[in-house]
Amino acid sequence: MLNNILSNIRKKSLKERFLLVLGILFFLIYLVLGLFIIFMKNFPLDMSPAYRIAFGILLIAYASFRFFRIINDNNN
Repeated sequence: MLNNILSNIRKKSLKERFLLVLGILFFLIYLVLGLFIIFMKNFPLDMSPAYRIAFGILLIAYASFRFFRIINDNNN
């Protein structure tokens, strides 16, 4: 399976590989930002804890959506 993923990445053009790396980078940014918002005690914006947790979960859900799109695009 890992060899299949690596061969798919090697077949891509330089532009497609760059966009893949950029997509993975933004997936990680959204994931870390969501976790940061949920677990940070002194959040700079004045939000109630329920809204802060909901916003963090929304960011994590969006990060997982982006991750599954990256995986589906990588299979082609």
